[in-house]
Amino acid sequence: MAAVLLLVVALVALGSGRGDAFDPNPLQDFCVADTTSKVRVNGQSCKDPAAVVPGDFFFAGVDKLGGTTSKRYGFSALSVEIPGLNTLGQSHARVDLAPGAVFPPHYHPRASETAVVLEGSVYFGFLSSYPDNKLFAKVLRKGDVFAVPQGLVHFLYNNGTAPAALYATLSSQNPGLVLLADALFAGALPDDLLAKSLLTDKHTVENIRANFGRS
Repeated sequence: MAAVLLLVVALVALGSGRGDAFDPNPLQDFCVADTTSKVRVNGQSCKDPAAVVPGDFFFAGVDKLGGTTSKRYGFSALSVEIPGLNTLGQSHARVDLAPGAVFPPHYHPRASETAVVLEGSVYFGFLSSYPDNKLFAKVLRKGDVFAVPQGLVHFLYNNGTAPAALYATLSSQNPGLVLLADALFAGALPDDLLAKSLLTDKHTVENIRANFGRS
């Protein structure tokens, strides 16, 4: 009996450890973000529930292109900021790609992603982890939805002739974003290390790195 009890305790402990890797469960109906507070917790501190209004759960303008634009890759991303989603373990964004533009290979260390195409068409896919590195990709059109498991490298490519727009939902309030090319060539990794890792020479690495604003 003692052995069975020990096994149950061990399994619960393992399950609890796995849960810690994700955003914590909320302890109340909502915790609307108090953007004026300087207190920093896992998320943002809560607004007084008595001061919460419908607008705290609302965002206007996702039907229009906007947000941060990448001149290098030709995409723009509009973060959908909804204070009422604070601590609920999700974030949202509209992503636009001009014809020929890419949202280059990247990953979100703390989130899976689901995206629906609002306009146009886009080649969207992800790679499984090493050693298989299997490609899962499709050409998506308006109304199509595609999902990317947490932490896997994925990309968007508008290989059509018309602009494309998507609405993405991520399973973390702070999913993180690692652009692989930028991490490698705009970061501080030594040229000789990159050359050996990419099976090339330092001259090639230096030429590529120059495109990222670093000699």
